[in-house]
Order: sequence, then C-alpha cells, then structure tokens
Amino acid sequence: MHQIISGYRGLSLLVDVNWDRILYLATIVFALMAGAFFGSLLLAY
Repeated sequence: MHQIISGYRGLSLLVDVNWDRILYLATIVFALMAGAFFGSLLLAY
C-alpha cells in the first residue's frame, strides 16, 4: 500500500511540473482531430 501511495505522489508531482507540456500535446491532438474532421466534411461534398 505504501508503494501505491508513493507512486501516486510521484505521478502527481510529474503532472504538477509538466502540466503545460501535457496541455500543449492535448491542444495539438485536438487541432489535428478537428482538421481531419473538417477535411472529411469538405471532401464529402
């Protein structure tokens, strides 16, 4: 149980330190998915 709590704290620390990088990657993924969606709409007509 101690290892699980310790691992959770380590993961929480990594997220706290790197939240801007995670947000950056999520924004890129969202933009690519939105571009693919709108591109498929334009090609359908």
